[in-house]
Amino acid sequence: MKRRPSGFNVMSPREKAGRYLLLCLVLVITVGPFLWQLSTSLKGLSEDIYTDTPSFLPTDPTLANYTRVGEQIPVWDYAVNSLIVAVIVVAGNAFGATLAGFALARLRFRGVKLVFALILATLVLPGEVTIISQYVTVRSLGFADTLIGVALPGTVAMLNILLMRAAFQAIPSEMDDSAVVDGANAWQRLIRVGLPNVKGMLSVVTIFAFIGAWDDFLWPLIVLNDPDNYTLTVGLQYLDGTFTANPRVIAAGTMIAFIPIVIVFAVLQRFFFRGVASGAIKG
Repeated sequence: MKRRPSGFNVMSPREKAGRYLLLCLVLVITVGPFLWQLSTSLKGLSEDIYTDTPSFLPTDPTLANYTRVGEQIPVWDYAVNSLIVAVIVVAGNAFGATLAGFALARLRFRGVKLVFALILATLVLPGEVTIISQYVTVRSLGFADTLIGVALPGTVAMLNILLMRAAFQAIPSEMDDSAVVDGANAWQRLIRVGLPNVKGMLSVVTIFAFIGAWDDFLWPLIVLNDPDNYTLTVGLQYLDGTFTANPRVIAAGTMIAFIPIVIVFAVLQRFFFRGVASGAIKG
């Protein structure tokens, strides 16, 4: 008689069903609001979205709400401003976090443990604690009410430095030692040994940096005063004041702000999941 396999990797039908139910619940909680916003943005004025039993699918889909967003606010100008800020933040994190992570993981210098402890200490502080000092610093540098002032505090995130440090530490030390024996200096070890093995984690850092810069609302609201410099998240607040009785247009503006995030993630998802799964080393 054949025995059923047993062990930690074998699930009973009840456990498998429970996991699928939990997965479906998480899917509804996370994806449900997005799909509802998308449905609302495609509904026309003739559809009642306040009814007791609203329909999920639009009966007469239309793109007129997206056109109204562009008519009421300079949405594409705001999108360009957000893109400029996001590019600066992504470039700063990709360059700065990589250099800092490599230095903490592979270089030996006096005070390396103190620097690492200070970086960890900054993660304990919430952003609201340092936001005043950040504004004073940005204003003293002459970057108040500018896109550079919006991007400057996020150009090198401490969490991204720790992620890159962990990625570089995961590289076998034998590879680094072999490069040293061959006469490679620190820059050559970074470019030829380190970077090819941390592409996955670098993609994770890039995606996190882009999403954080694109979705940020509080800091641009504090720094910017000129409406011409508004980012998309700040500019979209005018839709709430102008269309208080028409949430369809607000939903359309939300979808416009969400599209670039989908594009970036779609382009880098292969590297993203590789970085999450393997940490640093290529399979």
